[in-house]
Amino acid sequence: MSAQSMLDKVADARAKALASTPARQRLATLFDADSFVELDGFVTVDGAPSGVVCGYGAVGGSPVYAFAQDSTENGGAVGEAHAAKIGKMYDLALKTGAPVVGIYDSRGARISEGAAALNAYGQLILKANNLSGVVPQISLVLGTCAGSSAVMACGADFVIMSEKAEFFVAPPAKGDTGAGTAAAAAKSGVAHIVRADDREAIEAARRIVSMMPINNLASPPVFDYDETAGAVQALQAACENIDDACKKEIAANLCDADSLIELLPDFGKKAYAAMATIGGFPVGVISTGGEKLCANCCNKIARLVSVWDAFQLPVITIVNTTGIESSGSEDTGLCFAVRDIAKLTHVYAEATTAKVAVITGKAYGSAYVALASKAAASDYTIAWPSAVISALAPETAVAFSYGDRITADKSREQVVAEYIETEASPFEAAAGGYIDDVIDPAVTRPAIISALDLLSAKRVQKNPKKHGNIPF
Repeated sequence: MSAQSMLDKVADARAKALASTPARQRLATLFDADSFVELDGFVTVDGAPSGVVCGYGAVGGSPVYAFAQDSTENGGAVGEAHAAKIGKMYDLALKTGAPVVGIYDSRGARISEGAAALNAYGQLILKANNLSGVVPQISLVLGTCAGSSAVMACGADFVIMSEKAEFFVAPPAKGDTGAGTAAAAAKSGVAHIVRADDREAIEAARRIVSMMPINNLASPPVFDYDETAGAVQALQAACENIDDACKKEIAANLCDADSLIELLPDFGKKAYAAMATIGGFPVGVISTGGEKLCANCCNKIARLVSVWDAFQLPVITIVNTTGIESSGSEDTGLCFAVRDIAKLTHVYAEATTAKVAVITGKAYGSAYVALASKAAASDYTIAWPSAVISALAPETAVAFSYGDRITADKSREQVVAEYIETEASPFEAAAGGYIDDVIDPAVTRPAIISALDLLSAKRVQKNPKKHGNIPF
């Protein structure tokens, strides 16, 4: 056989094995143009395609590994060959320290392989777990993601879905049209981002990947930026009327223009969470808007802070909350509240990344301790003049300790107002060293940037232990 014949044979085999499919089209959308390199493209199962495409390339110029299941090839069924391709990619990601994006579109396990298919799932879940906290992992659910695949996908740092995708462990009951949908996944806190179609979902994944360090030892990327137009005036207006201020708008005016990517918007709605940049540097942002935080809010914040801490992204917490609300039944609601705030406090206290808190309004009791306390949570805490920092709600504090000040000449409302202006004022907290500064809202952004610059060299030596005991 001549050299040309051999080359023609290779070309024919490659054209057949690497023909355009939905999986390859999705990967082409994910990666920078002409950067994708496929791995194990010739692998087949009983002479048919393996149902998954794996490889690596560049996203925004940074190295990324990815796999894309394809329900149009062999049903995208997961068996030994399918799992071996993904497993090899995970091994390379661990060796080289690059992020992993998984695109899920599979009808489930390869039933004909029986226990071998279950073992294949187990191997993949173990490899994904070993990568957790080492490199960013993003799950893109663009088709059906069921059973063990759903468990694996949910374990990623971020889950992004298209509206038509399905996500469940067990099939929804007959007639249950809501279960397993992207909307249900968003409301339950499983899906961080839901987009209208595949292209928008993949673009969201590209943005998240571009804002994360490539691994837990790498420096975060730096971006060009513009300040949000009218931010100073908007922040001053918010301070003057903090009870009506929007938690999202305050965050937007502190961060770089158009940099916010909201996460988990339909879960724990009383807390706003996003990735953004401030001064060109990626950060995680939590903002509360004056209400008590529910159990879902606590879980939402704790989950995201844990991810950001794993990759050393600073956390900016904008605090305006009256505390934690009870949830559950009448006789167990208090226990739920204690467990969820304990979880939140644990995550903030354990996080070693830079933590900056801005108290814009109310900061009462355990919510202050969890989110803004210098003793337990924050490296640098500043407050607006509108801040109210108190162990109890002012009305409750007055009822417990200052009832004797209520007289015929001084109403309860007046005593509460006096308590807020004196003992619960940010100046009183600053005088005791419990916060670092009371500032004009107009200088909040430069104050945060200065603090982040200072904390960029933060190093923490922790006690040797296997792991902390989070109150799940």
